[in-house]
Amino acid sequence: MAKLNDLFQEADWKAEKHVPVIEAPAKIKKQEAVSIALSVGKSIPHPNTTEHHIRWIEVYFHPNGEKFPYQIGRFEFNAHGESAQGPNMSTVYAQPAIGCSFKTEKSGTILASSYCNIHGLWENSQELNVE
Repeated sequence: MAKLNDLFQEADWKAEKHVPVIEAPAKIKKQEAVSIALSVGKSIPHPNTTEHHIRWIEVYFHPNGEKFPYQIGRFEFNAHGESAQGPNMSTVYAQPAIGCSFKTEKSGTILASSYCNIHGLWENSQELNVE
């Protein structure tokens, strides 16, 4: 039986267009807001068509020493060129990129996942140190 964590794929985002890219500082001060930019296809553009697109990106923060991560946000991309005239006939295409922020007093790991409607689940992570 498959388990969800077995379905996530990971790779270097510079060589794989499906990996969520996390852009965040490596260090912050306690209670300083952490600004994060998340995107898919930063180095190699991901197709954004009705047939092949990124459906969503999720971001979590897992503080060191805690059992569970906190979900910072889930961001859905719903415009992929579809229209009443047919696939890829619209002029509206969502781009899989977002920005968000949060505060923390603990160091930990920023976790990001994304979903491609053709190639499945992808993940990435980045350490965050709080001084």
